[in-house]
Amino acid sequence: FCRKLQMCPTYANCPVFGMVYTCTRGWIKATTISEYLKELPPDRGAALSELRALIHRVAPKTVEAMQYGLPAFGDLCALASQKNYMALYVCESDLVKAHLAQLGKVSCGKGCIRFKRLTDLNLSTVESLLREIAKLRKAGIGPSCRT
Repeated sequence: FCRKLQMCPTYANCPVFGMVYTCTRGWIKATTISEYLKELPPDRGAALSELRALIHRVAPKTVEAMQYGLPAFGDLCALASQKNYMALYVCESDLVKAHLAQLGKVSCGKGCIRFKRLTDLNLSTVESLLREIAKLRKAGIGPSCRT
């Protein structure tokens, strides 16, 4: 049977049940994005639901699925609710840098945009960023954060 891991990895797959363990949320049982959003506190679920709707407006044909315990939207982006913030993973560090000044009250990593509240995030800038990424994917250019 599965036990909580002694070490705290970012992700570890359970070989028996196929669940994912994250150091911030414990065992994730959600198999769909809707289930994932229902597991979250109401304010975070609402915030990520709004981002989900924005993603579908930008890329209506994107296929959503749970990947590595996170809501993923094809090779466009992924979402997460972490312990101290929510995140939008886009894996396009150059584009994130180009939009950084307009993104709002956020912190950014190589390919992610971290925010505490949805009101901290400039959604029109996120929409522009996602549209640029969608154009790259349509042109056959994959995520730049992958090696």
